[in-house]
Amino acid sequence: MRESSFEARRSATMVLLIANVIAFFLECFYYGGYPPIIHRGDYLALSWDGLTHGYVWQLITFQFLHAGILHLLFNCWTLYVFGREVEETLGVKKFLTVYFASGAIGGLLQAIAGGLALHFAKSDWGLSFAGSAVGASAGCFGLVAAFAMLYPERPLMLLLFLIIPVSMRAKFLLLFFTLLALFGVLFPGDRHTADVAHLGGIITGLVFVRYAIHWNLHWPRLRRIRSTPPRRLVKVNSGASGLRARVKSGTTDVQAAEDFLSKEVDPILDKISAHGIQSLTERERRILEAARERMGKR
Repeated sequence: MRESSFEARRSATMVLLIANVIAFFLECFYYGGYPPIIHRGDYLALSWDGLTHGYVWQLITFQFLHAGILHLLFNCWTLYVFGREVEETLGVKKFLTVYFASGAIGGLLQAIAGGLALHFAKSDWGLSFAGSAVGASAGCFGLVAAFAMLYPERPLMLLLFLIIPVSMRAKFLLLFFTLLALFGVLFPGDRHTADVAHLGGIITGLVFVRYAIHWNLHWPRLRRIRSTPPRRLVKVNSGASGLRARVKSGTTDVQAAEDFLSKEVDPILDKISAHGIQSLTERERRILEAARERMGKR
């Protein structure tokens, strides 16, 4: 069920969008104009030097800084497009967890790459990782990865070069972003893009959805029932026909419920695991809803 428009305005996605915009204006003021000039060793931007000095808050603060208006707009657009769906599916807590964890882990990997470059690399390839990192890109790429894991077959309409419309499924969009980030790591040039952070954010989003929540998002009760050992029937030595009738009736109900789960619901849950909940037909959705109501009455 979708949230009302009032609730949507109060969503965590919208709060993050507003926070990023406000932070950008404060950033321009703090650094003395546009574009903001951030130096290595800054207290808010993420760098290996900062982390070694104990500035661990940089793992969060760097996610609200941006190098320019285009950088900000791209990240806000990505957050808006993918964040709403991920938040609606996972809930606010899991959504914020995957967003900030992807940003922090991606940023940490970028900082480690910068530290290694400063100490060991002598070439331009290595030194390209040594600058300070800013931006919400790692967290946004984590959301893209989470979205693609939840809805791999969802078709998306993109504007190539902001002009040419291109239709692409979510899983292929994730593959494109992953290859783009990997290419940037192997051939960084002078783009000064935090491709290590992007790659780290993608990996974090994938791992979070695959192993932390996987596919039992909408039907946690059914998942618990599937993992519960089958009930064993106990024979009651009694001559009371009424008691035998009740035991027999209870046995029939339990067996019917277990047969229903194994024959009807299990294949549907397997389909959700393989293709996402959007792949279900209307009949399968009705069956799943009926199973949910039946389990609630037990």
